[in-house]
Amino acid sequence: MIADNQEAIKLYIDLIKKVLTASIYEESGWEDKFCSNNYFKKLLLTPLSKNSLLLVKCKQFDKTKRQEGRDWPLFGYTMAGHLRLDNVQMCVEDVLTNEVPGDFIETGVWRGGTTIFMRALLKAYGVTSRKVWVVDSFAGLPIPKDKDDGQDLSRVDYLKVSLEQVKSNFQNFGLLDEQVEFLKGWFCDTLPNAKINNLAILRLDGDMYSSTMDSLSNLYHKVSKGGYVIVDDYYSWPSCRRAVTEFLSMKSIEPEIKAIDWTGAYWKV
Repeated sequence: MIADNQEAIKLYIDLIKKVLTASIYEESGWEDKFCSNNYFKKLLLTPLSKNSLLLVKCKQFDKTKRQEGRDWPLFGYTMAGHLRLDNVQMCVEDVLTNEVPGDFIETGVWRGGTTIFMRALLKAYGVTSRKVWVVDSFAGLPIPKDKDDGQDLSRVDYLKVSLEQVKSNFQNFGLLDEQVEFLKGWFCDTLPNAKINNLAILRLDGDMYSSTMDSLSNLYHKVSKGGYVIVDDYYSWPSCRRAVTEFLSMKSIEPEIKAIDWTGAYWKV
């Protein structure tokens, strides 16, 4: 009976990954042509959007790209891809096995997919003593503070997902409950006074220098010994990596940073 239960848990977790990354549909490879920061393209497509119409390119699904999180899924709940979700699962299972105290948090959630996955893992393993913190502006990325802060994606509507929509996404999986906490607003405003005590997992997906630094400055000291820090954009956003490097240097911390895939990195505290 125990073996059967473990197999059921494995099947549930694998299915959640496939659904969150939109990897099991005939339409999995379709591309939203409105997903662009190009002014003239948006100008042409805006009338369609205002009439609840979408221009889609029917592309063949690239399993490798989705595995590595190299594309923006039209129907998916996360851009992280399978490898970065595998990493989240490994970290969660390790802190549960070793009873590392603390909640789980992600700063920068888009449609909420990775935090939905965190909550699903707690559900699968029957853990009721931890919370998942879902932290985002729920209005897209901020305007960069300067040229070194990162790429300006503040006008990309595809990245703007409301709090109501993210809550609805949790509800679609039956995972919207008292173990999920939402913090709405820019990190510099919400994190300093957030009522967060201990963290077992700190996952950063704020892309920019300022967002990454705000997250580390306000949350790193709350990560328990044996917990994990995961940085989604460490290798692909120079501004993000610079914030991590400067923060660790400032605190005289020298962790063993490990690569997850082409962009993600993590270390154990």
